[in-house]
Amino acid sequence: MMKKLIFIFLLATITMQAQDGKHEKIKALKTAYITEKLSLTSTEAEKFWPIYNKYEDKFHALRKKEKSEIYKKLRDGLDNMNDVEANALIDTSLSLESEELELRKQMIAELRGVISPKKIIILKKTEDDFKRELLDRYRNGHSDKGEKGPKGPKGPK
Repeated sequence: MMKKLIFIFLLATITMQAQDGKHEKIKALKTAYITEKLSLTSTEAEKFWPIYNKYEDKFHALRKKEKSEIYKKLRDGLDNMNDVEANALIDTSLSLESEELELRKQMIAELRGVISPKKIIILKKTEDDFKRELLDRYRNGHSDKGEKGPKGPKGPK
């Protein structure tokens, strides 16, 4: 649970930094990445993207809600949190995860009429891969004082 919260916090941090003009670039990269990995035909893409973007907006709103309701409390410090507050935070987190699952179910139900079940499965893996690559690029770009390489921190020692 804590690893997931830390990962989500890092992702939220990336998202916040991306909002200074980079958000659209990341969205375009994600669109190209998904289109390529799913091998969407033009007919599929025409039907897929309106559905996907609608749910992406809903997921984004949910992440904003999570940021405001959970991360603010985490930033204020776990040491100062009593059991009642901690339980409320857990309940909020579970509720948001449940909302996210419901949204994913709705999106999949709509996508079933547009792309094959196999492509729906590939979509989830592709989204996860994209997030991982984005996080890796962020880490490598900032952890080695701005020296970015195509393979990350590897290179001359």
